[in-house]
Amino acid sequence: MRKMFRRGVPVLVLSTLVATGCSFGGNEATTEMDAPPVSYVDEGESLDLDEEEVVSEGEEQEAEAPEKGEEGEGEDAEAVVEDVQRELYLIDENGLVVPQTLSLPKTESVLKQSLQYLVEGGPVTELLPNGFKAVIPAGTEVDVHLNDGVAIADFSNEFKEYDPSEEQQILQAITWTLTQFDTVEKVKLRINGYDQEMMPQNGTPIGDGVSRANGINLESNGVVDMVNSKSVTLYFLDQKGENTYYVPVTRRVGMEEDSVKVAVEELLQGPSFKSNLLTDFRNGVQLLSDPIYENGVVTLNFNESLLSQLDAKAVSDTALNMLALTLTEQEGVEQVAVQVNGEANILHESGQMTQPVSRPELVNTGSF
Repeated sequence: MRKMFRRGVPVLVLSTLVATGCSFGGNEATTEMDAPPVSYVDEGESLDLDEEEVVSEGEEQEAEAPEKGEEGEGEDAEAVVEDVQRELYLIDENGLVVPQTLSLPKTESVLKQSLQYLVEGGPVTELLPNGFKAVIPAGTEVDVHLNDGVAIADFSNEFKEYDPSEEQQILQAITWTLTQFDTVEKVKLRINGYDQEMMPQNGTPIGDGVSRANGINLESNGVVDMVNSKSVTLYFLDQKGENTYYVPVTRRVGMEEDSVKVAVEELLQGPSFKSNLLTDFRNGVQLLSDPIYENGVVTLNFNESLLSQLDAKAVSDTALNMLALTLTEQEGVEQVAVQVNGEANILHESGQMTQPVSRPELVNTGSF
């Protein structure tokens, strides 16, 4: 049964949003929750990292160089260390790999630091949201080198001491955490300096490297022809108490299908009935025409069922974010523009006119 996202306490002034927004038929299961914390960026605003935050090749070899404000910088030694926002992929209580945006101390060795914050019992311990856990076994030492777009993660022997049932989640969490940086295309693993062709417990293949194309939270949807199928990554919703968060799920689809169109159609189809995931798209939402791609922007033309807010006159921010997260996983897609019945001048729930939206800059930022 399709499970719908439902706002309990009205996000906007109108209390009628509960009735008109997402409760679509008496036989459908609904779950009451607040909207997940996410920032998305309108057209014209940049998501580029500051220059000092961009990872460059060879940077990891200089990981021990102190930054300004650290010991040895004279009168700046007492300066407060500046924090930056990073996405760490953690495991939630349902066993799903989920990005959580956390504040980490600013450093030059961002790849190494990101993996250090995935170690159980490490510096991430005090930052973990309720219901989430780190993925790398306690006591594991980490080093990372970047070579021509490949991040080589080198672990100490303690890395082998993980639960075999979590092997794929661990590999996915490491891969997606490192590939958040533009200079990292894929990830290789080493243990004590030795290349690993497969994971040590169950033998999950690593080969010449793993990328986001290998997927995350792989869905078993009955597709058995791996040669004539391809993967699309979709973003649905999950909940912890009164809070919700976005969850990436990889689903197999037909090889011949247009990647953008099939991604939207699969997103509208909703999460697998076997999962606890939710959607913010009401029943009946459909594309009226094929997506149009031009200069990095995908334009989608929906029917009026897309409008679920402000007495069915506006599109929800959550739905826009689900579209932006999903479609910017596709190569070349930078922004998403939405239309209803061919009209571009539609409202989103804040009451403003929609503009093409980019991938959310910060995903799942709330602590709970």
